[in-house]
Order: sequence, then structure tokens, then C-alpha cells
Amino acid sequence: MTEVELVATALATGAAAGLTDTSRGVVHDLHTVLRDAVRRRLSDGGDGVRGGYGVRVLHAYETDPDVWRTRLLQVLASGLEMDEEILGAARAVLRADRRTGHVIVDVVGS
Repeated sequence: MTEVELVATALATGAAAGLTDTSRGVVHDLHTVLRDAVRRRLSDGGDGVRGGYGVRVLHAYETDPDVWRTRLLQVLASGLEMDEEILGAARAVLRADRRTGHVIVDVVGS
């Protein structure tokens, strides 16, 4: 799994946790940290695109990950720096989700 795929998977996992199961509050909270870190980076033009396109794709991805996954992967891969804040938050979401027993994701380096 690439860093971009790791972040996209964690974003989808966290969004699903917030929508489907209130007992998974920790996953949702960690997802909020991740989403906010990605949003800040995209807002700063970290995706190489001015005008908020990346932020709009991020919001759309949260509502329908199946439809927006390819575009989000493109935005994340277009020069967005995957620093430890973002990668650590993504790993935390997936680890917390694994602990709930809902989804098993093999995360390299976690």
C-alpha cells in the first residue's frame, strides 16, 4: 500500500465509522484529526492546485468514496507532502478501526 493509498483508505474508513456506528467514536475522532491535517495541507496549495479543488475533492470523497477515490488519489499524488502528521494520523485511524474488529487492513510500517 502506497502512502497515498494509506491516507485515502484511512479517510474512507474514518468517514464510514462516523456514519454507521456511534460506538466507533475513537475512529471518528482520529479521522477528524487526519481529515483536518489533509484539508490544511490542501488549503495551503499543497496539492499544487490553487482554488480549493483538492479541498472540494476531499469533501466529495467523504460523501461518496467509491465515486471520488480516483480523483482523491490524483490530488494526493499530485505533490501533496505526506509528512509524519498525515501518515501518523492515517495509521492511527486504521489501527483503531482494526481494534473494533470491523475491517482488517494490512498497513505497511504500522
